[in-house]
Amino acid sequence: MDPLAALLSERPPQLLSATELRFRIALLEHTARACRTELESRASLDALPDEIQQLLFGKLCNALDPRSAVAYSSASKELRELMQRVGKGAGKSPLQQLKEENAEAAALGLKMGVQSCKALREAKRIECRCLSTKICVDLSATDLATLGKLTQVLPALEKLILIEDEALAALADPDGGQRLVEGLGVGSLPAVTYFALVDVPVGDAGASALAAALGHGALPRLERLQLDNAAIGDAGLLALAPALRRRPALEKLLLDYNLFGDAGLAALVAPPPADAPSPQAEVLSELKELGLSSTEITDDGCAHLASRLRSGALPALEEICLARIAAGAAATAGVYQAHARLRGFSCGGGG
Repeated sequence: MDPLAALLSERPPQLLSATELRFRIALLEHTARACRTELESRASLDALPDEIQQLLFGKLCNALDPRSAVAYSSASKELRELMQRVGKGAGKSPLQQLKEENAEAAALGLKMGVQSCKALREAKRIECRCLSTKICVDLSATDLATLGKLTQVLPALEKLILIEDEALAALADPDGGQRLVEGLGVGSLPAVTYFALVDVPVGDAGASALAAALGHGALPRLERLQLDNAAIGDAGLLALAPALRRRPALEKLLLDYNLFGDAGLAALVAPPPADAPSPQAEVLSELKELGLSSTEITDDGCAHLASRLRSGALPALEEICLARIAAGAAATAGVYQAHARLRGFSCGGGG
């Protein structure tokens, strides 16, 4: 029983025995200690510099579950006033910012068919399709930016799949995919194994942002990456390739309908450094499926890929798609002949 409740339920002191009186005194002492500890804790918090208190509040902020941050801000009158104060140049207080982020997260969840922030926080699969033949869930660049921020508080999510209508891709926000991947931070999406952006503009800047996020520990369990028709050129793949080569668990990499050519492909299948440790002896050692259709790869790119395959690159590769690339039939045939188990597969973009 709570000490105060126990005290209130006791009989008047004059009716207590000596044992009962000692018990009453012990309860009073326990309650006093608890109150003193609470007051000391609040005093300690209030003694911290405002910058530290704001930093602690920021660490507790979770747009999908703001309760901890709100509870922290309510620990004392001084803290509450601080978190309700509009900082210089901020435009809104920390609590107001958190309230708005929670409302944005709830609205985005409803747009994606998730009925509450709790359900979104616990979701294992998020799939949004905007297809002309189906109900369209059209996410704006602002929606994608919001989703990017939420990637740090989606611990259960295993599959994130966003597919735009290929016919409408040219009308989509040009930086939508970039704004999403820019939100990926240290340890974001820790359980995701399948990450797909199809007909969602990522561009070279977005590919560089994704590379940086992967380098900082985002998507640590990634097994399948699909970036079809994402406007990624050679510069983007040159930035992204090193991060992908450091993902030994990657089994499927689909990059169909992009703008890169031979330089991007060469970066993807580049040999490891001579001093690389044994587990890194060959890059992408578990990759089984590679989609490169409708890219700008030429005969020279195919020749380089065939040479790397004969040298032991991509040892687990079973399927590759080279349909509708710039190279001729003889060059693509040379790629398939370079690997005993290699076969083509039906590939193709948006949806």
